[in-house]
Amino acid sequence: MASSSTTLPDKDRAAKTHFRIIRFIMEAGVKLGMHSIPTATACTVYHKFFHETSLDAYDPYLVAMSAIYLAGKVEEQHLRTRDIINVCHRYLNPGSDPLEVDAKFWELRDSIVQCELLMLRLLHFRVSFTHPHKYLLHYLVSLKNWMNRHSWERTPIATASWALLRDSYHGDICLRYQAQHIAVAVLYFALQCYGVDVPGNESAETEWWKVFSEDLTRETISCIISELIHVYTMDTEIP
Repeated sequence: MASSSTTLPDKDRAAKTHFRIIRFIMEAGVKLGMHSIPTATACTVYHKFFHETSLDAYDPYLVAMSAIYLAGKVEEQHLRTRDIINVCHRYLNPGSDPLEVDAKFWELRDSIVQCELLMLRLLHFRVSFTHPHKYLLHYLVSLKNWMNRHSWERTPIATASWALLRDSYHGDICLRYQAQHIAVAVLYFALQCYGVDVPGNESAETEWWKVFSEDLTRETISCIISELIHVYTMDTEIP
């Protein structure tokens, strides 16, 4: 039997599974009151873990719960294990009561802690990341100052850019591109979506996105946008 790394159908199955689990992390994160950076770290830890090992080797939901737990520590937004367990249990078992603090609860808590230790070892304790968020914030402020005020206010460029960045974590874009490049690409895509041109860009010696990131190429922007479009295509295919 072929391994999951060699057959396209298995790759597609894995991508859809990861999409579902990231959606689970994000929805659990909202219920837990997680900020955007801890949530991004949880998603990145999850993707990095399964880049190092097989999807069939571990329960992805357990890995996701451990990633949430670990991300809270890394980003100093500490989350109680009990809250994580109850939120995730309710997500997976809609309408159910919170788990009793019994043998099953303690077994699950122990599994999360053991999985966290496994993740740390597998990732060589490299669980602190540079996310695109700070770059996107800076780029949006700069672009707002370049743009006509009326043009900026009538189009939700900032809102769309943040939404695109959040959705990018459903795939593993965060692992394969620089944070600055992702930030520029989602901003570029948002401007394209609303048909907004950056003033003076056509007559300028340097294109606006080159000002933000000198080593960025149009090809890289196109690749990131293509992968984002693929993420949204998967969203339509997954119930």
